Amino acid sequence: MCPSLFTSQDEWNSGYAEGRRYRPLNDDERTLLARHVPAPDGGRALDVGCGTGELALHLASMGYTVDAVDWADAAFPSTDAHHDHGPSRQAVRRLHLDIERANLSPLHSEGYDLIVLRMVYAFLRDRTRLARTLGRRLRTNGALVVVTPLAATTPAERRGIALDEDEIAHLTSMWDRALRFDANGMAVLVLRGLKKPAVQITHTPLPQSSAVTAVHAVVTDPLGRVLLGRSEQRGWELPGAPVAPGEGFEDTAVRALAEQTGVMADPSDAHVIGVHLDAPDGLSRTSATVRITAHAGPVQPVESDVFGHVDWRAPHAVRRLDRLSATSARALDLVWPGVLPYVPSARAYPVDGTCPPVPGESPEAVERRERMADRVIGGGWAPSLPVQQALRTVPRHRYTPESTLRTAYHSDLAVVTEHNHRAEPTSSVSAAWLQADMAEHLRLAEGMTVFEGGSGGYNAELIAYVVGPAGRVITVDLSPYVVRRTRRLTAEAGSGRVTAVLGSATDGAAAHMPRGGFDASVITYNCWDIAPAWRDQLADGRFLVLPLEVHGYTRAIAFRKHGRVLRATDFTFCGFVRDRGPSARAVPAVDLADGELQLRFPDGVPAETAALDDAFAGPRHEVATGVTVAGNESFETLQLFLATTLPGFCRLARNHDRGSGIAALPKRSDAATITADGSLAHLTHVFVQDGRTPEQRRSEFLAHGFGPSGPALAEQLAAAVRRWDVHERAHGYPELEAHPAGTPDAELPAGHVLDKTHSRLVWTWRSDAAYAPAVRPEKVSAHD
Repeated sequence: MCPSLFTSQDEWNSGYAEGRRYRPLNDDERTLLARHVPAPDGGRALDVGCGTGELALHLASMGYTVDAVDWADAAFPSTDAHHDHGPSRQAVRRLHLDIERANLSPLHSEGYDLIVLRMVYAFLRDRTRLARTLGRRLRTNGALVVVTPLAATTPAERRGIALDEDEIAHLTSMWDRALRFDANGMAVLVLRGLKKPAVQITHTPLPQSSAVTAVHAVVTDPLGRVLLGRSEQRGWELPGAPVAPGEGFEDTAVRALAEQTGVMADPSDAHVIGVHLDAPDGLSRTSATVRITAHAGPVQPVESDVFGHVDWRAPHAVRRLDRLSATSARALDLVWPGVLPYVPSARAYPVDGTCPPVPGESPEAVERRERMADRVIGGGWAPSLPVQQALRTVPRHRYTPESTLRTAYHSDLAVVTEHNHRAEPTSSVSAAWLQADMAEHLRLAEGMTVFEGGSGGYNAELIAYVVGPAGRVITVDLSPYVVRRTRRLTAEAGSGRVTAVLGSATDGAAAHMPRGGFDASVITYNCWDIAPAWRDQLADGRFLVLPLEVHGYTRAIAFRKHGRVLRATDFTFCGFVRDRGPSARAVPAVDLADGELQLRFPDGVPAETAALDDAFAGPRHEVATGVTVAGNESFETLQLFLATTLPGFCRLARNHDRGSGIAALPKRSDAATITADGSLAHLTHVFVQDGRTPEQRRSEFLAHGFGPSGPALAEQLAAAVRRWDVHERAHGYPELEAHPAGTPDAELPAGHVLDKTHSRLVWTWRSDAAYAPAVRPEKVSAHD
């Protein structure tokens, strides 16, 4: 397998674990680094995609203090195994981090003098966004260095590891200063001075004061590409013109399209979708956006004084243009919200009219959609024919206009569509396999009315396809931008059976609910609790699917409604963006050991932690469980078993990689923990058996205890792991019922109760009968 085929963490982990090495650092690269980016006093460098650590150690030998980042956890042990570190090792801090999707707070807060992406940039899903994100972390006079193979000299089957000249030109156009060198056949780019916008948005000078109302025409070809014209003075623009006396917006759009490009359309196929108001030169300007849904005729620049060149461009490629007029940028954003990373502000008045869907997609899009569907179906996530047909039919890329086809149709990737001010994802189009799995668990049928909490467009249209012409989907989101985006994209490419509503999804959609309740409900963001409206507005006997947080572990759980009770039928390991509505809940946390560690209480009141610092100052008690797992084996049920059966459950995490090493915590996540009497025990694991394949490599669970009661707590934790191994491991998830808050204990089934604000979750494990045949409801949710 070559790196060009690596698209997931597991593949990279396997590659590193099997000892594969990729193109070592060469002398030309070392010489160029020394000459063009020597380390200043106190210099700090970031090595993105550090792999085995060879480059990070070389930067440290140059005098940099280095943060080495990689998303493959197997890369880090390779560093220790294959390099003679010497003193350079002390100058390297290793971070396990997905640089594109994770919160970047672990990176150095004061920025970097040097950021290097060596043989990494071609693999990125959103190159422009990440380049700008990293560029903003450069210190004054800092440099971003990209080392990449070239497409022209790379075999076709390995094209995915290389950049072509257009891709390099786009990258360098984002910087004030760009130097390019050759290093043994690879391009070395040294970039300084990040320009502000990803695409230069220019303001078109206003005409005379008598002509301040203009129209832009948005037209696409059968491949889904938008028509743009270029002039030397103004850069790229949509066809458009001032409104002539007595003309309507639709007539102006059709006239401008014909006069400037030779493309003919009928005013009946022209639809106003919005108006912008701005005043760049002190004069008020009105700009209307008109969507053309049908056209004919060859494309050619008819008016040479307007456009010297016209061309069709895929929507996602518009952000790579060198210059784009501000009014055209706003018009494109009205048609495809999010297609550009930056749009100049103006007062916008979208028109929710009757613009019909506009067809158009490339053969590549069809081919990639088929391959995505094949992967999802082959993975067992879409066993039913209706869901399979939906995956093969609904054009996913048209609901992610900012992404390439490769990203849109990657079956394992979510496409982030909105960020908050901290650059954290707040809305996304989820991975296709997970959307298919949740749709299957809804048990959909033709003619159903379905509620969706959390909008995006694609998931709603998948469901709309399955429920057919007589069905409909009501999708609710609290973000005005997400709702606007969903309405526009479903109007552009949808079935006409999706209604997007602005509001809090926790309130449901009573105004749109059919008599008897919704036939199915799905929530597409992490939920700490089950909102009463979701149960109350669901028809009896029907299914609710939602990603539910249980002590911080998330599972997409399908519940079937039985009167006032919800009974779980299916569980899927997953993760979504977190709730940010009125039911959002911050996780209580307490720092320990001078900030090295943090104790988190996702489902409980923080315990008394004053004595825990003293506990960590004492000896560590270790208990081996004798329970092992293979390298590719899931132990997802163990997480929930411990969380729902052990009193005093919480989570222990490292705040940063450096420290005294008090607690041997897993690298990829925090650890299951229990506390009592000023003491603590947490679960970890150690590697005990090597092998050539993940199935042959095994790790053993250990319990570590601290404090006076630490040994007893460690024994309790280890005993619970053994209990899971004997009674639960081979059987999957437990029985789970969700009862309304306030339900008396006497009315609950036997099991372990996790109390939330609006619900009481009762977990019944197979081992409960073996250990406590007469067990009644037992509260394990909080610290008293």
